[in-house]
Amino acid sequence: MSEPSKAKKSATFFGGAAILAVGVIAVKIIGALYKIPLGNILSNESFADFSTAYNVYTLLLTVSTAGLPVALSKTVAEYNALGRRNQVHRIFKVGVFTFFTLGLLSAVIMSVFAGPLSSAMSNPHAVLCVRVLAPAALFVCCMSSLRGYAQGHANMVPTTVSQIIEALCKLFLGLGLALLLLRWGYGQDGAAAGAIFGITVGTGLSLVYLIFEHIHTRRREPGGYTDTPQRGKEILKTLVKIAIPITIGSSVVSLVTVIDNAIVLDELRDMFLIQGYLPDLKLNLDPALDMARNLYGIYQKTMSLYNLPSSLMVPITASVIPAISACRAQRNERGAGKIAESSLRITAILACPAGVGMCVLATPIMKLLYCTFSEGLTVAEAELAGPLLSILAIASIFVCIMLVSNSILQASGRLYAPIITMIVGGVAKVTVNYTLVGNPNINVNGAPVGTLVCFALVAVLNLIIIGRTLPEPPRFSRVFAKPVLASVIMGAGAWAAYGFLSRSFGVTISTIGAVCVGGVIYLILVVALRMLSKDDLSLMPKGEKIGKILRL
Repeated sequence: MSEPSKAKKSATFFGGAAILAVGVIAVKIIGALYKIPLGNILSNESFADFSTAYNVYTLLLTVSTAGLPVALSKTVAEYNALGRRNQVHRIFKVGVFTFFTLGLLSAVIMSVFAGPLSSAMSNPHAVLCVRVLAPAALFVCCMSSLRGYAQGHANMVPTTVSQIIEALCKLFLGLGLALLLLRWGYGQDGAAAGAIFGITVGTGLSLVYLIFEHIHTRRREPGGYTDTPQRGKEILKTLVKIAIPITIGSSVVSLVTVIDNAIVLDELRDMFLIQGYLPDLKLNLDPALDMARNLYGIYQKTMSLYNLPSSLMVPITASVIPAISACRAQRNERGAGKIAESSLRITAILACPAGVGMCVLATPIMKLLYCTFSEGLTVAEAELAGPLLSILAIASIFVCIMLVSNSILQASGRLYAPIITMIVGGVAKVTVNYTLVGNPNINVNGAPVGTLVCFALVAVLNLIIIGRTLPEPPRFSRVFAKPVLASVIMGAGAWAAYGFLSRSFGVTISTIGAVCVGGVIYLILVVALRMLSKDDLSLMPKGEKIGKILRL
């Protein structure tokens, strides 16, 4: 491949990542404006019901869509790089039919078996939320085929726009319905269902946009290609062969989350039963379950923040698989190695400060978001949530590393490695949670410990496999040393700033001030320590200009 062609491929990869990054940041800002106010609108118990339904939805959706979009984007990227456009079009047709079938099946399961699914999650109160969310399973499956096709062409715009449409519907329609249903007297159960309905409508409108965008794009494509595509059955076999290990690996994460949901609620309920909070069958009351839902709801409100850093990995994971796959199809192992190393370095630069900053300011953040402007949590509940978030914040760093390293392994042909490492981590998580949560002296504090143990173990195992098997493995000292050092310094600065400001100001000014101080410190260190290499910048849009500014 010529040098201009290589540069174009690299620029396309990081250009696509940049587009997705902007979209993901917008989506997560909107998501925060949705989840945090929702946590203030819903009681801890109803927020637990909302989260339970979403976990069921995520599991079924993961089984349906985790591997096939990746397989679709991977095969489209490979055949597109080889100029086989008729094959690309046939792959898309097979993908659409497969996605629609799986989506319809998932929607039917959620609708018909909402009761048994909720009971299996140890939370029968979540039935209504599960049913309301069922149509979204069909919509998202269909969206995945269109997004995978676009990403296979390194076109991240349709994915980004559709995500923003979905997020805006969640925000305005979901929150609006939750508030209206509360005012109309439908109670907390109705409000939780209304909030979930916003997700369903958002996925439907996003699908409509993607369909029109795909039709418009296809009309502009040139014709005249003469390659003979494979038969549909052969393409389906290829897609399934790639998708199955990825689906299993991703499903392990969702399955562990579902099992974890049930174990935490069960262990907390058993703990309260032992303490004497027995059910009253005549009045149909179960105070032990309600108290367990309350603690689990507090835990889930910390999870809303814990998930933010990993969301920044979406553009990297979406772009790295087709990019590395295209390099490997052209036998460019050095190019694939550079993309892998740059992806991990950018992951560390983003994830480490986010995790460390959230860790040192966990309790102030919870008070700011859930106590200052509303009564989503009492001060005592926020102080309980703070240590939970501190542990989850460190875990979020390893989650980010795991997500990107999974993509690197999958793109490099090691499809089953992420499955094995995630099974190991999942077993560790379930074991830790089962052991700790039922202990009255630890209770819900054991849940984030299990999460940390799980993802730290998975991330480390993934990196070991990458280092030992890739022809051009990343240099991990160059990837992680500087971001970790800078993040520790930044965390100390943010912690000290909060301590100083809190002597004279309230939680709001002190927390925001500490975050700003930490951000400035980290940005200075990014430049001073030269965290980004010339190779990273050369692969980014306008990278040469950025390099000149930073004098690299």
